[in-house]
Amino acid sequence: MKIRQIEAGDAEKFLRMLKKLDSETEFMMYEPGERRTTLEEQREIIERVQKNGDPVFLVENEEEIVGFLGGRRGTFNRVKHTVYIAMGIVEGYRGQGIGRKLMEQLDRWNVENDISRSELTVMCHNERAVSLYEGMGYQIEGRRKKSLLVDGRFVDEYYMGKTY
Repeated sequence: MKIRQIEAGDAEKFLRMLKKLDSETEFMMYEPGERRTTLEEQREIIERVQKNGDPVFLVENEEEIVGFLGGRRGTFNRVKHTVYIAMGIVEGYRGQGIGRKLMEQLDRWNVENDISRSELTVMCHNERAVSLYEGMGYQIEGRRKKSLLVDGRFVDEYYMGKTY
């Protein structure tokens, strides 16, 4: 298993993995079948990510992408020291420490790139993810009530952050 930064040639495999995540878990933002991103649009997104210098780490098992951690740096002067992240790991690869390795990679990237704050949102009932984030030094900073509508029911999210 290898963790590396996303490259332009990853668009097709990355998009396939994102759609798989959408159909496997309720914890991602998109519902199954909702993601309409085309291959060309995905290529453009990757190009923009690279141009902006945003971190997007892929987990590769042989030729297959099985997980990712993506971040978006703040663009305005007052938030350029921050990065907002999202992460997903394909079902058969969860519980193997991959999420922790991705977060450790992000920590190194943050230090190298003068990022002093990482933040994320996570569904409150996603106990495995909350536990991982807390174990990596993130703290719950607030609760976003009824922030999502999942399968006809409202779901709260924690807003979590970590400073360096």
